[in-house]
Amino acid sequence: MDPVRLTRKLVDIESTTGNEGAVGAELYDELERLGYTVHKMAVAHERFNVVATIDDVPPQVVFSTHMDTVPPFIPSSEDEANIYGRGSCDAKGIIAAQIAACQRLRKDGAAVGMLFLVGEERDSLGAKVANGTPPGNRYLINGEPTENKMAVASKGALRVEIVARGRMAHSAYPELGESAIEKLLLALERLRAMKLPQNPEVGPCTMNIGLIEGGRAPNVISDHAKAQLLYRLVGPAEVLRKQIIETVQGLAEAEFVLEIPFMKLHTVDGLETMVAAFTTDIPALSRWGQPLLLGPGSIHVAHTEREFLAKKELHRAVDLYCSLARRLLG
Repeated sequence: MDPVRLTRKLVDIESTTGNEGAVGAELYDELERLGYTVHKMAVAHERFNVVATIDDVPPQVVFSTHMDTVPPFIPSSEDEANIYGRGSCDAKGIIAAQIAACQRLRKDGAAVGMLFLVGEERDSLGAKVANGTPPGNRYLINGEPTENKMAVASKGALRVEIVARGRMAHSAYPELGESAIEKLLLALERLRAMKLPQNPEVGPCTMNIGLIEGGRAPNVISDHAKAQLLYRLVGPAEVLRKQIIETVQGLAEAEFVLEIPFMKLHTVDGLETMVAAFTTDIPALSRWGQPLLLGPGSIHVAHTEREFLAKKELHRAVDLYCSLARRLLG
């Protein structure tokens, strides 16, 4: 099979999170045509994961990545060097590389399988559902854009809502009200000044203020304001949670919306390594064997209007996936 052709075919199917049905159906048909035992694992509302094995043989190594993309849909194009379009590197090119690797490995009788998931870009719902029915495999090779380097760890994520409450009043008489926006701004300044954890092996914890909302009108003292923050974790989150609560105390409340843990990952000798500052489906696939993280493409162009994947990286990934699986099965 031609991984470049398949990458473009998949990119040209719109599959933003929640709308993965069409690309899942295409993958199901493609894998069935190639002779795999394929089934659809129901997730929710016509969304499904795609699972493939070789002649129903229980896999020892499973290749996995996600089918969904972030918006907006950008159709594929290519030049001599690169494939462009939404999902080209995150992660439809990776799907193509993993299928191409399995095509080679099956000729050796290798016990490999594939798991392609919905929902990674939002809540890892597909991975959470899949974790309920693991096949008993020893290793999980997860694909994300790591520039074909082996990830030694992936940072976690802690999403926090900082909510401030006040009292409405006419803005001509501010002394009669209590501004939630002013409270929120002060709370955020304190959080920005807060010392964050460091991990000598993977670097610092970082924080991003992603969304701010609140108020009623320019001439009304605000009674409500909220900010959404995302911390990239480099270790356990318990101490950080407590620190956040104490920092905003008296000004606002901290509501912890989502936590994806920091992960140390299985590696093998001989490959260049990196630290993934982003999160993956791996924490939600805890029953799918020892996790490894490797894939072509750069996370720096993922989610951008000019997302692309170098063709030479795509072909290199096929070789790396084959070599890695053989070593794990050795």
